[in-house]
Amino acid sequence: MNNAEWRRRDLDVLWHPCSQMKDHEDVFPLIPIRRGRGVWLEDFDGNRYIDAISSWWVNLFGHAHPHINTRLREQAETLEHVILAGLTHPAATRLAEQLVALTPPGLDRVFYADSGSAAVEIALKMSFHHWKNRGQDRTRFACLSGSYHGETLGALAVSDVGLYRDTYAPLLLEPLVMPSPDAFDRVPGASWAQHAEAKFAETERLLAEHHHELCAVIVEPLVQCAGGMRMYDPVYLKMLRQACDHYEVHLIADEIAVGFGRTGTLFACEQAGIAPDLMCLSKGLTGGYLPLSAVLTSEAIYQSFYDDYATFRAFLHSHSYTGNALCCAAALAVLELFAEHDVLGDNRARALRMREAVAPLADHPNVAEIRQTGMILAMEMVDDDGSAYPLEQRRGIRVYRHALEHQALLRPLGNVVYFMPPYVISDAEIDQLGRVAIAGIEHATGRRL
Repeated sequence: MNNAEWRRRDLDVLWHPCSQMKDHEDVFPLIPIRRGRGVWLEDFDGNRYIDAISSWWVNLFGHAHPHINTRLREQAETLEHVILAGLTHPAATRLAEQLVALTPPGLDRVFYADSGSAAVEIALKMSFHHWKNRGQDRTRFACLSGSYHGETLGALAVSDVGLYRDTYAPLLLEPLVMPSPDAFDRVPGASWAQHAEAKFAETERLLAEHHHELCAVIVEPLVQCAGGMRMYDPVYLKMLRQACDHYEVHLIADEIAVGFGRTGTLFACEQAGIAPDLMCLSKGLTGGYLPLSAVLTSEAIYQSFYDDYATFRAFLHSHSYTGNALCCAAALAVLELFAEHDVLGDNRARALRMREAVAPLADHPNVAEIRQTGMILAMEMVDDDGSAYPLEQRRGIRVYRHALEHQALLRPLGNVVYFMPPYVISDAEIDQLGRVAIAGIEHATGRRL
């Protein structure tokens, strides 16, 4: 079967995520993928595309990686899944041990789930329930403006991207929204760190005023991904950790998108030298193979639930596939690759190459900024007067369609074109992405360099 035949069958039965389905009839037809290998995807007509966005930020070491494949086959021949309530298995235990060892100090307990949104839900419930167990009536959470933490109701409640949140606002808790420290709107001449420090003054005021009702502050460390790849200096995290300690409020680090090397360190919090009270992990955890997430938390939070059965202070949260053996095996294989190779060192060279590949765009009149944190690079398109293009103009879709015609899968966030490729991308492939992005932005803005 070819692309057209699979496309027709799909549109008869499937409802795709984060899509206006009518678009797939003509604006950008669905692309049926036949196979993946390394950074490349291939459709049923033989066209190939560099997966520049790691298939929604999950793929770390490329498609069909032989080491991960082998570990999955070995696990499947032994145990595919077993209930984790009352039972356990080696893969779940070994993975938890390694996550405790690799994450910042003080994160000593691991609770598994099956998606990033589920991990955020767990972290919110844990924080609330912890304070309840301590006899404190706290019911609110704080988040950053422009933040995104998932699309289940609890995760959506602590998000601040109107595109996702506004429709469901009547169903959601009302968070305390703190000004984002992202560096895009900083005063000319100010450094990222100076801007973050200035923004923190308002955060400090809000915490001082509301800490008695707050369970936790939740942030995406260093990069607010779905909010437009907004980036900020680690000094903000350091100041936030100090303030949360002072006001006795939990700090939740949502490292779902930025963990496992995306920001240049294994975990983004490392760059600030801090440990959160709860850390949410997913996406790259299994290298893009299987749905798994984890919430790591402190011994103090764990102990607030630890009691005799009669008191029933247990954390009653579960998923059918909690700690799935195949998922844990994939995650262990990913951690083996980190242990056996200098992934972070190699990524530093790749990140420099990514920046060099798009360097000419610094002179493009409709590119306001090229910003980068580790293996995440973003280019923001603006109108001639420096303002954001109206979203209805769909400039990003023009880049997307141009890229597909030139062997690259780019999926811009509104006016923001970004790279977040697998870590096995070659210099030649990075250079190809750079050329495609430059030409795509020229096409979308109608302005050549």
